[in-house]
Amino acid sequence: MGLAIESRPSELPYIERVWRSRSEDVGRMMSVATSHWELVWWEHRGRAEAAVLGPEAKASRAPVPGDAVFFGISFALGTSMPHIPVSRLVGGTAAIPDVTRRSLWLKGSAWHVPGYDNAEAFVSRMVREGIVDLDPVVPAVLGGAGPDVSDRTLQRHFVAATGLTQGAIRQIHRARQATLLVQEGVPAQEVVHRLGYFDQPHLARSLKRYVGRTATQLSAPDAAEPLSLLYKT
Repeated sequence: MGLAIESRPSELPYIERVWRSRSEDVGRMMSVATSHWELVWWEHRGRAEAAVLGPEAKASRAPVPGDAVFFGISFALGTSMPHIPVSRLVGGTAAIPDVTRRSLWLKGSAWHVPGYDNAEAFVSRMVREGIVDLDPVVPAVLGGAGPDVSDRTLQRHFVAATGLTQGAIRQIHRARQATLLVQEGVPAQEVVHRLGYFDQPHLARSLKRYVGRTATQLSAPDAAEPLSLLYKT
């Protein structure tokens, strides 16, 4: 019952995570803010569809078709499709045309629809054919390196490659971390201390904006309106 989600990490540097899910007796979910863009396929009542989902700068409610199956590839920060600028996709989607259960049309070519276990082969082909690119500055900075560029240039790299500023990415990641801690039973004051929030009201505002829930609501999950994919990095 509800929305069952399974996910796994990937060793391919272009992929953040691969996931799949199935919906049953659920009409909507709370889509948690995310800094990653995704390729998503789903099948509902015999009809197959696919879309590129952009990053989400805040939480929002999203409809969920009942009795549907989904599969998605969440791309690493800094990865982009130059022919669909991610900066134009923040909070939005781009439909992929001519999708069937076995194939889809992507930048002028027919592609076999990937699965949960072979997503890496699909993305590797996208890289070889120049459909997906990676700005090395973004993962380097997120990994703690300090590239020899100005702050303004660095900000341009982040916005062009992710659609978001570096500060927005940090806030989204921190709110997702806070959500997981609260769900594990960590007291709010301890979450504030661990993650560097100013105080509990600051934590509350962050959770409401990026997760769409208060700490109290997170402690008692709503099966009728589940959260979208959350995971430990």
